[in-house]
Amino acid sequence: MRAHSIMSFMTSWAVRSIQPELLDDAPEPDRGASLGDLTRINRFLGGHFVLRRLLAGYLRPADAFSLLDVGAGSGDMAAAIARAYPNARIVSLDLQTRHLVAAPPPRVAADAFQLPFAPASFDFVFCSLFLHHFSDDRVVALLASFHRLARRAVLVIDLDRQRAAFRFIPATRWLFGWNRITLHDAPVSVRASFRRHELAALARSAGLAHAVVRRHHPWFRLSLAAPAPRP
Repeated sequence: MRAHSIMSFMTSWAVRSIQPELLDDAPEPDRGASLGDLTRINRFLGGHFVLRRLLAGYLRPADAFSLLDVGAGSGDMAAAIARAYPNARIVSLDLQTRHLVAAPPPRVAADAFQLPFAPASFDFVFCSLFLHHFSDDRVVALLASFHRLARRAVLVIDLDRQRAAFRFIPATRWLFGWNRITLHDAPVSVRASFRRHELAALARSAGLAHAVVRRHHPWFRLSLAAPAPRP
């Protein structure tokens, strides 16, 4: 029985497991507190670091460019981009209007599966901690639509599915005082996230033939950069 349990546990990590998260339907003040936790996670636990590394492959600080941030939430990643690249024009998009209250303008409330933009509307299409919410076929659909909108590249940051990442947020509650929504959603997000080869395969299926997926230690993050050459 013990051997069977160990085998089941090991096998469960071999595939993504998508379960409902609580943030979208959370009441105040939990919603605001959990969005604040996500900002702290990005700021202190690697999100902004990986973002800077990802953008540095394409940009210099003085460059002017446009970027669509899909699933922007509170807009902390957009704000980080704006600090590093003052000439950037960033559009923050989220399905939940109330999530966008703190995001820097311009802000758009829209469905990521029905993006209200013409092809090649932005230099970059970006999302962070967003793709893992969706099944593989929907991830492929999202990446394909991002590719149609991007003149230069599709850029993605998401979680690397590891047991240590699964345990990290609950284990550090005593230090960071995470909100109850964060304590639920963070492990759920890890179980729904990707291994490097999985994200690369989904990108290929979406037509992002030259996508490069990297792991970022010790942050439990993956990044994807897919150039979108235009004729």
